[in-house]
This record gives sequence, C-alpha cells and structure tokens, in this order.
Amino acid sequence: MTKKKLLLKANGRIWIDVQDGAFLGYGRIDLLEKIKELGSIRQAALEMKMSYQQAWQLIDEMNNKSKEPLVISSRGGKGGGKAIITDVGEKAILQFKEFNKAFQIFLTSYTKNLNS
Repeated sequence: MTKKKLLLKANGRIWIDVQDGAFLGYGRIDLLEKIKELGSIRQAALEMKMSYQQAWQLIDEMNNKSKEPLVISSRGGKGGGKAIITDVGEKAILQFKEFNKAFQIFLTSYTKNLNS
C-alpha cells in the first residue's frame, strides 16, 4: 500500500476588535470600499446583497466604536442620500489591508514550514 503525501496548508482570517467587540473584518472593509466607490449606503448594501438595515447597523457599530466616524452620510431626498468615507475610514481600510497582507505572507511561510 502506498502512502499518500499529505500537503498541509495554514489558513485563517483576521479581524480587529476593540474592548467591546468586533470592529473591522473582511465584510466591514468590503462595505466601506463599496460605499467609497458608490457614494451610497443603499447602493453598497444592494451590491453586497445585504439589507440596508444591516449595512446601516454595521456602519453605526464601526462609527460608535471609533474615536471618529468612518462614514458620514446625509439623508436622501429628491436626489437621494450620500455617504462618504472619512479620512479615519480611509486609514482603517489601509491598515486592515496592510495587516491582511502581512498575515497572508505569514500563512504562506508557515505552510512551507508545515510541509518541510
């Protein structure tokens, strides 16, 4: 009987917490990026196939857990509402992406160690 070679792969996901729970993760970063791209919470929610209420709840949680808001929105009217990502929100996106990149490098390196 021949032995199968077992290839191991390190895997994982990151998120950033604050004292009272989750702050940033992949989904929240995706939402912030969609809002930045589309300028609208409603449009971002539709694109992500989530309810507006869920999107607004995530934004509210992030804004309340941050020292300063990540997203600022104005109510809709005839032309519809608008939403912008603040400088603090931009920094949060960048920091999360840098953290994730470093984590992916770590996983690749650790995978090599597992299989050596």
